[in-house]
Amino acid sequence: MGRYIDDILQPGEKVLYSTNAHWIFHLPGIAAWLVTLVFFILWHNAVGPGLEMMWLVLGAAAALVALFLTIKAWFHRWITETDVTNLRVVHKTGFIRRETFEIGVDKVASVEVNQSIMGRILNYGDVTLETMGDVAKTIEKVTSPLEFRSHITAR
Repeated sequence: MGRYIDDILQPGEKVLYSTNAHWIFHLPGIAAWLVTLVFFILWHNAVGPGLEMMWLVLGAAAALVALFLTIKAWFHRWITETDVTNLRVVHKTGFIRRETFEIGVDKVASVEVNQSIMGRILNYGDVTLETMGDVAKTIEKVTSPLEFRSHITAR
């Protein structure tokens, strides 16, 4: 399966910058794996068959939740594409039900970057594009949002 942007490029259009959702989407899965690890350590050190079974069941349940969250985050990152070409900004998400928006770079009135403290440390943030028609589109948790903004505004 090829990239979405490669399928929709117009003649003479070139991709200037590509990014996707930040790895921070994996944080819930990472936390669930840590909880799983704690449950299995407690299971290993449990005294008595009742406690052993309880920690084992909790550990298995936590492992299933962690696996689900990890796959969900990976899939979200896999199906999300954000590109800047010399003509437009293209954002695509979805696999079976696809959502896209495209804004001509000449129609972008402003680009707003919002980063939390954690976002500044880990280099991610939300980027809001406002068009000349006062339509605003936000792309959440973009990797390197300042670099992304620079590729849109540098003309």
